[in-house]
Amino acid sequence: MPYREILYAVDDAVAVITMNRPERLNAFTVRMLAEVRHAVAAAEDDARVVGIILTGAGRGFCAGMDLAALDDISAGGRFDPTAAGEIAATPGDPSMGADFAATFSYFLAVRKPVIAAINGPCAGLGLCFALLCDLRFAERGARFNTAFAARGLVAEHGMSWLLPRLVGTGRALDLLWTARKFAAEEAERWGLVERLCDDGSALAAARDYVAELARTVSPTSLMVMKQQVYRHLMQTLGPAMQDTERLMQESLGRPDFREGVRSFLEQRPPQFARLGSA
Repeated sequence: MPYREILYAVDDAVAVITMNRPERLNAFTVRMLAEVRHAVAAAEDDARVVGIILTGAGRGFCAGMDLAALDDISAGGRFDPTAAGEIAATPGDPSMGADFAATFSYFLAVRKPVIAAINGPCAGLGLCFALLCDLRFAERGARFNTAFAARGLVAEHGMSWLLPRLVGTGRALDLLWTARKFAAEEAERWGLVERLCDDGSALAAARDYVAELARTVSPTSLMVMKQQVYRHLMQTLGPAMQDTERLMQESLGRPDFREGVRSFLEQRPPQFARLGSA
């Protein structure tokens, strides 16, 4: 796929999607949104790939939606993030159901870990995308803000569901209402960011993390655990426990269980099958 606004590269177990409009702090266009979706689907389908990293080119992660696009949207009163139909793609496991088939919630249904390597400003829709990733590795110089209230908007694209679960309702409302900037150190202290990295090192840290997963754990286990966590957020304890019992029994019959046990007993690295169709 000849991408115009992102870069896409696979190195062994790691797929890196780089939003590539550095002169605009990687602000989204409809084209870029479609290209990111297409690249995520490609990485999910690639059997070489164990984990996916989303990052930004230059000095920023993503400043949100491009202001020119916002101006057009404000004139027309409508936003269609699926307009670039020639690169349509459908990432994510459809068995996760309708809750994970909304505009950008496909990130939560992708069968592989998705990590945001946040290398600079992360605002508005860019912050939404960072929250939709499974983990966030942020550089100390990164700055965040929700931005929506300052533009007369609402908590968009899952932020009202995700942000309170990460930082609590009071802090989420404060960040949404004030649209104030906050630092990576604060984000890490609140639980919004899982890894705090020196400037210039977030991408390398995320690569190392995925490479370690590829060496040591089962990609199928990663997939099932991710699905458990996100599905069970919407369930009470009883159904979640019943689902876990079913999944546990299924795992006992998989080749990965035998390989995990044998590799431990034989004191050697495990050789787990990877996920994908290519």
